[in-house]
Amino acid sequence: MANHNVIFRIPTPVFGLGLIENVPDLALQANLQSNHALKESLGIKGRFNTTGNDGTITRFGWKAQNKSLLIFSTEAYNVEQGVSNEGFPNERSAVAGCVFNPTPEDSTHIVNPVTGGDTGTASDMSADGIAFAAFMRLTAPPTPTTSTASELHGKALFGTAPNPGIGCVLCHSDRLTTASSPFTGMGGFTFRPFTDVAIHNMGPGLADFVNQGVAGPDEFRTAPLWGVGQRIFFLHDGRAGPGNGGLLKAILEHQSSDPHCAPGQQFNGDGVACRSEANAVIERFKGLSASDQQDILNFLRSL
Repeated sequence: MANHNVIFRIPTPVFGLGLIENVPDLALQANLQSNHALKESLGIKGRFNTTGNDGTITRFGWKAQNKSLLIFSTEAYNVEQGVSNEGFPNERSAVAGCVFNPTPEDSTHIVNPVTGGDTGTASDMSADGIAFAAFMRLTAPPTPTTSTASELHGKALFGTAPNPGIGCVLCHSDRLTTASSPFTGMGGFTFRPFTDVAIHNMGPGLADFVNQGVAGPDEFRTAPLWGVGQRIFFLHDGRAGPGNGGLLKAILEHQSSDPHCAPGQQFNGDGVACRSEANAVIERFKGLSASDQQDILNFLRSL
């Protein structure tokens, strides 16, 4: 903490991620390019985090730093649980005298741990990290309950394709479509995650000064909003929570600017964007009546 190199993070929800994993890169790119003129007029840009191996889009984690659910799972096992595995086989902090198991602690079961034989189901024989990736991949997304007049009005204000409303939907995309899938019902499926999977400059207010992949110190993936009605803490560090403004505070925190930046300056000396890409949309939100703002909150709580 004294070195200012520790950042508090809350976990990201893992339901429905198999659908996000299965959206083709070209579909994500086309979605990001949609409504280009309107996005540009509002200061919304966005770009994708990518893997250095093949240049394809990475999409999981607060900064979309992980390519697949398998990498997402095995990294978490190592970094957050301290369990080395086949994806991340080395101890994260190899302190002399403290590495008691030089081989991965979680690995494929060559021998069935239940029967002692050399055959079994995929679940029997797989490493825990692989099984957890499968769990995330096959967990269904939440079902929205949007139905009241207030929620439906809030939905229109938030924006739905092709009506952008006040502009929230320009980043929190309300529909994506998967490619073909080996899993029943998951191929060619249009779903509503409310994310474009892109990373956006959020300005000094939300900057955490962490670089992951190509994501810079204030860039974050557009957080999926499905299931937001079941959550009580918001933003990457949970700063918006019960008794602290909650969802409304989370929305308003999207807006920030660096007062020390000169006109036309894009980034400050720390590499943080001088202005959040969400500034203009949040100004639109703040210009709504209290009733309209509440309708948007009611809509979000119905997701």
